[in-house]
Amino acid sequence: MRDVVEIGLGKTAQRGYHLDDIAIVPSRRTRDVDDVSTAWQLDAYQFGIPCVGHPSDATMSPAAAVRLGQLGGLGVLNVEGLWTRYENPTKVLEELAGLDEDARATKRLQEVYAEPIRPDLIAERVRELRDGGGTVAVRVSPQHTLALAPVILDAGVDILVIQGTIVSAEHVSTTDEPLNLKEFIADLDLPVIVGGCTDYKTALHLMRTGAAGVIVGIGGDDWSTTESVLGIRVPMATAIADAAAARRDYLDETGGRYVHLIADGDLQTSGDIAKALGCGADAVMLGEPLSLCEEAPAGGAWWHSAASHPSLPRGAFEVAGEPLGSMEKLLFGPADEPDGQLNLFGGLRRAMAKCGYRDLKEFQKVGLVLDR
Repeated sequence: MRDVVEIGLGKTAQRGYHLDDIAIVPSRRTRDVDDVSTAWQLDAYQFGIPCVGHPSDATMSPAAAVRLGQLGGLGVLNVEGLWTRYENPTKVLEELAGLDEDARATKRLQEVYAEPIRPDLIAERVRELRDGGGTVAVRVSPQHTLALAPVILDAGVDILVIQGTIVSAEHVSTTDEPLNLKEFIADLDLPVIVGGCTDYKTALHLMRTGAAGVIVGIGGDDWSTTESVLGIRVPMATAIADAAAARRDYLDETGGRYVHLIADGDLQTSGDIAKALGCGADAVMLGEPLSLCEEAPAGGAWWHSAASHPSLPRGAFEVAGEPLGSMEKLLFGPADEPDGQLNLFGGLRRAMAKCGYRDLKEFQKVGLVLDR
C-alpha cells in the first residue's frame, strides 16, 4: 500500500517520490556493455535509443529533429511554434538567445508567439522533415488539435503527439466542444502519443483512448514554474511507476495491447534516464539537456512551450550558455566531464550492463531502493 500521511484533520496526502529519491540496485549478474541494446519500437517505427526530443523551439527545429532521428531518436516539431509562424525564424531565435534572464524575456516570448500560425508553413515544415528521412513526428496542443489536424494529416506525418501540461481523456467544457480523444484517435491511421499525465487513473483512461504512447510528467525541471503558478508538482518516480501499473492492468484488460510510456520531466543526466526507465518508462522526452548541444536552434537558451502563454506563462527563460558539444557527443560521448550530462545513452547502456540486463524491457524489472 502507498504511504498515506495525514496532513490535518480529515485531509490526507499520498507520499510520492522523485527520481532523486531513488537509486538502482545491481543484480547478481553483470553483462558486457556491447551486448546491451537500447532499441525500442513504437508501432511500426523503430528507434536506436529511447530518446524523444521535447517539442520546444529552443531544441527542435526541422534540422535538429532530423539530426536526432539520424542518431536513433525521435525528433518532434511543435506545429504551434515559431517554425510555423515565421517563414524564417532564425533572426527571432538569435534575438531570444541574446536575452537576459529577466521579466523582459517572458514579455518578448509572448510577443514573438503572438504571430499567427500559418497552415502553409505547417505543410512546408513537414515536407522538410520528410525530406530529411526518418520518422516524421509533430506536436499539437489539445486545444488546437481539431483545427490543425486536417492540415497536419494532409501534410503526411508518421506520428502525432497531442501534448499539453495536463491532458485527460475526459475534458469537460460548457463553452466549447471538447476534443474526444477516443473518437479522434479511432479515426486515424497513424499512432498517436498523448500526455502529460501524472497518476494511475489518468494514464489508464488515456490508454483506453487507443493511444500508442502516453507521456508521463509535465516536463518539470528547474525552469518550470507550473508548481508556483498552478500548485502542481509531479514526483516522477511515483508517476512513472503508477503509469506502469496502469499499463499492466490495461494489458490484462485488452489481452495484450502494449502502450509505451514516455517520461517527461526531472531528467538531466544519464543516471536520471536510467532511473526513469527502471521505474517503467519505455523512453524519455529530453528538453533542456538537448538545448546544450550545438545543433539547438536557440543557441543554448531554453524555455518550455508554456513559457510563452499570453496570459499565464508557466516557465522561466534560461539564458544561453556555452554548448557542451554536438548532439552526437551529448547522446553518445565521449564525455569530458564526469557529471552525467554527456554521453547520456552511453551512460544508460553502462547502467544496464552493470545490472545485467540486455534490453529495455528487461531493465524495467531492475531493483530500486529509496536512498533519501
